[in-house]
Amino acid sequence: MKKLVSKKVLIPVFALMILMAGSSFKSDFFEIAKQIEIFTTLFKELNMNYVDETNPAELMDSAVKNMLDELDPYTKFLNEQDVEAFRINNEGEYSGIGAVVRSYNNRLLIVEPYKGYPADKAGLKAGDEIIRIGDIDIADFKDDASELLKGAQNTKVSITFRRLDETKTTTLERTAIEVDAVPFYRMIDDKTAYIVLSKFNEKASGQTRDALKALKGQGATSIILDLRDNPGGLLSEAINVTNLFVPRGELIVTTKSKVKKFNREYKTSKQAEDEEIPLVVLVNGGSASASEIVSGSLQDLDRAVIIGARSFGKGLVQRPMKLTYGTQLKVTISRYFTPSGRCIQSLDYWNRDELGNAIRNTAFNNFKTRNGREVQDGGGIMPDVEIMSLRSNELTRSLSDNHVVFDFATEYYYENSVSDIASFSFDDEDYQAFKKYAASHDFNFETRTEKALKNAMATDSHDILGPGIETSYQKLLADINRNKLLALDTFQAEIQKNIEDEIIKRYFYREGLFEYYLQNDQAILTATALLADKNKYNGILK
Repeated sequence: MKKLVSKKVLIPVFALMILMAGSSFKSDFFEIAKQIEIFTTLFKELNMNYVDETNPAELMDSAVKNMLDELDPYTKFLNEQDVEAFRINNEGEYSGIGAVVRSYNNRLLIVEPYKGYPADKAGLKAGDEIIRIGDIDIADFKDDASELLKGAQNTKVSITFRRLDETKTTTLERTAIEVDAVPFYRMIDDKTAYIVLSKFNEKASGQTRDALKALKGQGATSIILDLRDNPGGLLSEAINVTNLFVPRGELIVTTKSKVKKFNREYKTSKQAEDEEIPLVVLVNGGSASASEIVSGSLQDLDRAVIIGARSFGKGLVQRPMKLTYGTQLKVTISRYFTPSGRCIQSLDYWNRDELGNAIRNTAFNNFKTRNGREVQDGGGIMPDVEIMSLRSNELTRSLSDNHVVFDFATEYYYENSVSDIASFSFDDEDYQAFKKYAASHDFNFETRTEKALKNAMATDSHDILGPGIETSYQKLLADINRNKLLALDTFQAEIQKNIEDEIIKRYFYREGLFEYYLQNDQAILTATALLADKNKYNGILK
């Protein structure tokens, strides 16, 4: 009943209410006021007269969330806890146990403990399932249970967790957690420096500047800036990071909206830290939003060579709007455009296929960089030099989303000993073991062919065509399933890199992973070789 109320009545009414926040209230003011009045009376009558006891707060929460799901995945209602989490994400500081914790299939998992913080000191490992926090059973807790791990500094929290077949309990003392935007920087050789920028919080440009200065002080004459898997963050920090490498007054990004006040041009406002130093930026499918502003603008201005794989393709800008009772609406207000004029949004959330999925853009328009190089819009930032092992597809995403790689790495960690990074090796025999593991673990991976077939057979046309068609259909699906496992060989390079990354973090933390990259990562090796060849580097840009 709740779904019926939410989707058939509340969603369209609330959709009009949200439009109120960004509307000019001209021709449609009366219609909005009318729909609000209808909703108010509907909601009152529903809760007063429905045959069973209702929960107005739950009905409203369901209505809002279902409504916003009809728009795009970035327009979100933020309750008071969400607002605080949003603030923490931007400021990069909070008090907690010092671990990445994620809900998956009604389980609360330790994904990554931070080195030297309470979770790590207490011996918690990636893959541990938290089943109880204090006196609260996770299975009975409906809200985001990870919030229970946060709290005032120096307060204690008891955690019961399951590891393999053993259940343990430990007590941790919460401490201040600082989330660095730049978790790692190092010289690769006597001339080439490497900087990891993992997020665009309030520390991003300051920490990138400090790293750049320190590395130049160590003799760096070229820079590799790693934005892989950087999901974005503050627009202002994206501009400030770009400003480190381009002069004052350069147009970095333009935002365009139906609301006039959100139409803006953002230019650099400070003197650059270094306008000449050769620069390579690394991106992949996890580089989104602010990462794409930085990489896209540096590409458009011919200030850097982009290496890696096509970025995520998020060209939508959000802004938090304050509501009542400490809540907020994080709403998509505009699209952003790089200096050449391209919008790199890849998914069209306002046009969906028969399964309700946003349609991916396949028609690209050509644009020109400052030096006349051809670039395209509509599908993320395409690198100047592509690294095949960084490419993602439905299979690699499914292996990640369904924790197949994560759970395999957990088993590997407890079955193998690795004494140091230099001795780590993941060979073909190990990969064969992963293939067997993947085959024995069901994971949600449907090809487009399967989806189309199932959609076609959902109609009654096969009844007319006879039982032979149904038999052939089932046989075809079985053949597709068998061939899916063959795809594990086709995309071994991409999958194996993801496995190696996950395993190394188990033994040597994220810092160890970056150390491993310096000698083994294909993108970094390619970037280092390119920066050593000035003619080739300049040839790409000019």
